[in-house]
Amino acid sequence: MLSAALAVLAAAPHAQAQQTTPAQQSGGGFALLGRIVLGAGSPKVAIDTPQAVSTVEQEDLDRDRPQTLSDLFKTVPGVSGAGASARPAGQAFNIRGIGNTEQTASEARIIVTVDGAPKFFEQYRMGSFFGDFELFKRVEVLRGPASSTLYGSGALGGVVAFTTKDASDFLTDGQDRVLRFKADYASNGDAYGAGVIWAQRYSDQFETLAALNYGTRGEVDDGAGVAIAGTGFDRWSGLLKGKYSFGANADQSLTLSMSRTDGDLPNSVVAQSGGAIFIPSFGNADIRTIDDTATLQYRHEFAGNPWLDLTATLSYTDTAVTKRNFTFGMMCAPGQMQVLCDGDFSYRTTSLKIENTSDLSMGAWDNSVIVGLQVQNQQRIATSSAGPMEFHPEGRDRKIGLYAQGEFVYDDRLTIIPGLRVDFGRLRPSDAVIAQGGVASDETAVSPKLALHYKINDDWAVFGSIARTERMPTLDELYSSGAPTATLVGRTPSLNLLPEKANSVELGFAWQRDNLFSDGDSLQVKVTGFHNDVQDLIATTPRPTVGSGAGPVPYYSNINRARLWGAELEASYDAERWFAQAAWSKVKTKDKTTGIVLTDTPAETVALTLGAKIPAHDLSMGWRMNWADAIKTGSATTSASSWHTHDVFVTWKPSTGRFGGTEVQFGVDNLFDRDYRQNLALDKAPGRTVKLALARSF
Repeated sequence: MLSAALAVLAAAPHAQAQQTTPAQQSGGGFALLGRIVLGAGSPKVAIDTPQAVSTVEQEDLDRDRPQTLSDLFKTVPGVSGAGASARPAGQAFNIRGIGNTEQTASEARIIVTVDGAPKFFEQYRMGSFFGDFELFKRVEVLRGPASSTLYGSGALGGVVAFTTKDASDFLTDGQDRVLRFKADYASNGDAYGAGVIWAQRYSDQFETLAALNYGTRGEVDDGAGVAIAGTGFDRWSGLLKGKYSFGANADQSLTLSMSRTDGDLPNSVVAQSGGAIFIPSFGNADIRTIDDTATLQYRHEFAGNPWLDLTATLSYTDTAVTKRNFTFGMMCAPGQMQVLCDGDFSYRTTSLKIENTSDLSMGAWDNSVIVGLQVQNQQRIATSSAGPMEFHPEGRDRKIGLYAQGEFVYDDRLTIIPGLRVDFGRLRPSDAVIAQGGVASDETAVSPKLALHYKINDDWAVFGSIARTERMPTLDELYSSGAPTATLVGRTPSLNLLPEKANSVELGFAWQRDNLFSDGDSLQVKVTGFHNDVQDLIATTPRPTVGSGAGPVPYYSNINRARLWGAELEASYDAERWFAQAAWSKVKTKDKTTGIVLTDTPAETVALTLGAKIPAHDLSMGWRMNWADAIKTGSATTSASSWHTHDVFVTWKPSTGRFGGTEVQFGVDNLFDRDYRQNLALDKAPGRTVKLALARSF
């Protein structure tokens, strides 16, 4: 399948007869590896980054209008949603076989940020991220443990960084204010959405943005025409953001961003992450999700002083879920049956991150060094009408991180990036957990790395990295407990857990050439191979039976070792009238204790996009195929047959004339109404969906 995809990608440009306009001037957004990556250190083009990185930009979000994480990462290799197929409150991130909704604290192995603010949520049978994608203009994915240096130890899978919209995204030169309206519709689930954005520039120093969005959807159908339970929702979201620049050289700035997503899922399934067994077993409830993020960033570039470029970011996030009116509420009781009790669950995180970048260039060397301090306090609140929850322990998680990363570039050919981070953590359980035997815990995690990138010539480059990271146990893993049942012994807090450790190696090459088939075109290819060895994996301890003579056991233990390896490919071709993209990912895993394939392993996938542009009419159109191979893992629920789907899309964005400022997006997802299930999803995927979005700026 990979060879066929590459053959089509290489053949696509032969169909065109092109003049002289550069590809980058005639549609934009299609040269994926030419996009700027901001989160890996100094800003650099993706193809020149010695790490596997991908970005989803505003044009991708406008064209695809994703509702779930699976939609968002359709064309990103090695990244997918896990859990539910179509419930926005039931999905989690999976990067290279790490991440799911079924294992406690699995999402702690992937660091998620919004405007630099750390985000985290974990609850039984729920997803981990509830933000409305309408608020964001960019999503950056950095795969692998090498991301731990700048974002925090524990990024075994990698980092997902969201960036909200800015006023300058809508204000062109000479414009002081823009009012933008948007409306969209999707046939599957009879979904409607509307949004308004007000962007204003008061002066060269001050700009603001206000955005408000609303969306509603009924239950969507799968490819067989069967409704997928619990996929309906109502949602409001809003964003207030402003930036003020000041100083003698306008080298200082303050940026304030506040966003909220409020999701209402009336009489929805309790098991939001899906599963044929769990959905009927737990019944329904009224579920509400509220996701708040606030960041205040101060930057001082110290114009004329290469030693100082200071950024300080203060952030606060609160991700909360409330559940009421259970259909099986009569079964509410202390212990495991508290999942059927009215309850409130939230994570509140306050973080301060101070970072300085120094320019230490000399001679043929362009050098920069980033040093930083990050202080974070996270509080977990989990209460139910039946009292404190044994398996959702409350408490506080405090961390202090110190880090440094250098970037040394010789003659614009050799790049050396060393990095080191040390995190000190202290977890303190609530009084109720202390009464069950929990005590405060102190941990330390160390994350070193070294990355290299070498340009052999203008076309070819090779790169590689070696990294190690450690993930400290979470509140759940340390302090969860459980009473004995009629057949199984009880569980005690797991106070002797060791941090998980991951050793990762990446090797790859990149190739690019401009003016390959015609003036202004560009073909770029990047291939990455990786090997990740994870030790001291934290997993649930098997429970002996009552009468076996065994006493209570710790809830969690360091009992597993795992190996994850594979390869990824990203390629894109962009010209004046044609474009093509390809993404391929193959992940293999092995539990070193049992020898079985890990249940979080994604299937081999290929995403292939071919399209045409008509610059004279500001029109682009395309076709995309997503294919996944069959896979069998250690769990029957995550094994799946092979499948492929087809999408088509048309975009019209006139820049001048009477329709200037208008945007029309039309598309059909799953064109042939394929009936299938992604192997990391616990229920079938949505069937055919016709989508239309209209936007107009004034």
